[in-house]
Amino acid sequence: MDRRQLADFLRSRRERITPADVGLPAGPRRRTPGLRREEVAQLAYISTEYYTRLEQARGPRPSREVLGGLTRALRLSDVERDHLHHVAGAPPGPPGPSREVRPSILALLHRLPQAAAIVLSATYEVLAWNDLAAALMEDFSALPRRDRNLVRRAFLGPRPEGRRLYGVSDVDEFAASAVRNLRATAGRYPDDPEVAGLIGELLHGSEEFARLWAAHDVCAAPTLCTTFRHPVVGPVNVNCDVLDISDRDQQVVIYTADPGTPSENALRLLSVVGTQRMDAPL
Repeated sequence: MDRRQLADFLRSRRERITPADVGLPAGPRRRTPGLRREEVAQLAYISTEYYTRLEQARGPRPSREVLGGLTRALRLSDVERDHLHHVAGAPPGPPGPSREVRPSILALLHRLPQAAAIVLSATYEVLAWNDLAAALMEDFSALPRRDRNLVRRAFLGPRPEGRRLYGVSDVDEFAASAVRNLRATAGRYPDDPEVAGLIGELLHGSEEFARLWAAHDVCAAPTLCTTFRHPVVGPVNVNCDVLDISDRDQQVVIYTADPGTPSENALRLLSVVGTQRMDAPL
């Protein structure tokens, strides 16, 4: 543990955050930049005395729980979080799956007007999408975060006429593949409460998921093509290409149609419509 580096790092991070950044009133006579020590302590759920000792380079080695609280209170990036753990003498275990999408990936989605594209987290949460994906699949912006999870929707979502996931033709293959990938995700993030909570919800709510989960399979074959049964333009046959974003543990899924096919015409129509709702929700 490097107490001086830890103290200097905590102070520098504290001074860059304004009260407004964390929902606190500025108040009168604020003589120091950023947050006060007692405010950081409050946000991190530790005592002001303890935090003060850390900034004065005379505190004990903080626990992982304390470091986690400081990471949240100081709004540290992934790299800053890792640095905090290292200078505190407690190299971090694997964090939870990242939900932050790089700006360059967001820009890429919108540069694909003839392809439907989404970004998935390691737990199958749709993190980002372009207009064509919203028109083909769902207006994700209208959904709360929990309803943007594809594996939750596949196993626990509404099933009118047997449809579970936007009418895709290979929903059973998707479900089996998702379970295998989610099993691997659980291995990478054994202490993440969101991963554990999602798996627990699926085990409790779906006998099919419980059966697949019990197999302990972790290798999934890639999906090369699928068919969306759209309520307005009809069946749309698409190729599925997946780009791994290894540093974020995310995937960009790109759906394209073969040139000169009715499916290409359907995607072209949907790209014009964009996110406008053409019929009842899928």
